[in-house]
Amino acid sequence: MIGLYEWLFAPPGSRPDAWDERRAAVALEAAIDSHDSVVLVADEGDGLVGLCTGYLDMHSVRFGYRAWVEDLAVHPERRSLGIGKSLLDAAKAWAKERGATHLELDSGDARPDAHRFYEREHPSWTSRCFAWEL
Repeated sequence: MIGLYEWLFAPPGSRPDAWDERRAAVALEAAIDSHDSVVLVADEGDGLVGLCTGYLDMHSVRFGYRAWVEDLAVHPERRSLGIGKSLLDAAKAWAKERGATHLELDSGDARPDAHRFYEREHPSWTSRCFAWEL
C-alpha cells in the first residue's frame, strides 16, 4: 500500500524531504494494528483506488476528543467518482464510533481541487494550519 502514497506526491503535491519508505511501511503497519487509528482502502475489483488514514490523536480542552485524517488519496484516474466521499464518510463514522467530537484534516494550499471537494462535504468550520519542520 505504500505505493498508493505516490498519488499524494504527484503534482500539485510533492514528496516530503523526510520521506523514507521503510519508516512509512512501519508506521502504516502500526496504524493498521492500532485501536486508535484506521487505514481505509477503496477496492473496485481491479485493485486499490483509494486510501484514507485516520487517527484519534488528542483530547482538546475546547472541542473534546479529536480524530484526524492524515492521508486521503484517490487514484488520479478515479477522482470525482465518489471514492473520496466514501472514504471520508467511513472515516467520520469510525471516529464517531470511538467517541470523537470532530474530525479534522489539513490540505496544502497548492491543492485547490481537493479544497473544492472538502467544501462540497460541508465542513463545520475551516481554519489555516501552520507547520514547522524540526
